[in-house]
Amino acid sequence: MNELPGYRVTRVIGLSRGITVRSRSVIGNLGGAIQSIFGGNLSVYTNLAEQARQEALSLLTADAEKMGGNAIIAMRYDANEIMDGITEVLAYGTAVVVERI
Repeated sequence: MNELPGYRVTRVIGLSRGITVRSRSVIGNLGGAIQSIFGGNLSVYTNLAEQARQEALSLLTADAEKMGGNAIIAMRYDANEIMDGITEVLAYGTAVVVERI
């Protein structure tokens, strides 16, 4: 969200981000290959993606707190494949200080 209902932004600190780089293991690739034979959700890759997003979000939150913020607005995720099997996940947003209205 770009706004937090019930709060007002009292100070904009600036860009905050959390980055993690993850790779698939040989065992994970084998598990994913086996799951792909049967179709459906590839839980090995779903779990890896969720862990990477959660880690990036935790790093983003820590960065915003370190900068003096108590909230993040306009938060987004981005992911890029750096090379085959290695993916960067970026969580970013605007660190702000908010107070309850």
